[in-house]
Amino acid sequence: MGKLFFNILATFAEFEADLIRMRTREGMAVARAKGKLRGKKPKLSERQQKELRRMYDTGDYSISDLAAVFSVSRPTVYRTLVRLAAVPATEA
Repeated sequence: MGKLFFNILATFAEFEADLIRMRTREGMAVARAKGKLRGKKPKLSERQQKELRRMYDTGDYSISDLAAVFSVSRPTVYRTLVRLAAVPATEA
């Protein structure tokens, strides 16, 4: 009898966890559609990103140099360059 009771409780707990996951996904989809769910903000401002791109394009600075100048990590420099490469030249 006790085993049956615990199995029933486990079934209800699993059902409730599934409902919570479903509601969370729906809420995130609504937030994404409204433009509210954007993720972490970039470390560098728009101005800093443009300056980083300009300095990189000159060829005078390595990735490590740029990371030191802007006090960020090398992966942050790479991410910024990739992000700016996706932006049309008129905006960057």
